[in-house]
Amino acid sequence: MARTTVADVMTRRVVYLPAGTMLDEAAQAMRDQSIGDVVVTEGPTISGLVTDRDIVVRALAEGRPPQSTTLASIASHEVIMIEQSASVEEAVQAMRERGVRRLLVCDADRNVVGIISLSDLALVPTSAAA
Repeated sequence: MARTTVADVMTRRVVYLPAGTMLDEAAQAMRDQSIGDVVVTEGPTISGLVTDRDIVVRALAEGRPPQSTTLASIASHEVIMIEQSASVEEAVQAMRERGVRRLLVCDADRNVVGIISLSDLALVPTSAAA
């Protein structure tokens, strides 16, 4: 059986939003793009990641108003990357070791080319996802 790589199962659509974007705008972008996360930027630099779950748990559940709470204030600032040529097993291991549900995927030059999540990995045949 052929080795399944991160590139084979990742989501290629990456949405970037500035750190100052309000949560209601980010939620609308997620809805409109049918995605569950956005990459947060400070100018040309990636500064974090925000998921739909982050909006619920870190903002709404804490009573923070989505119209005046920024992405920067709830973002996960430790962004973990994996190269697109890595195996699915390596992605699973990285997620387990770091306790995360998503990894940014990069090419050999460290340019972001996608995102891989637990839900992407759930679609891989069981023997490949080990």
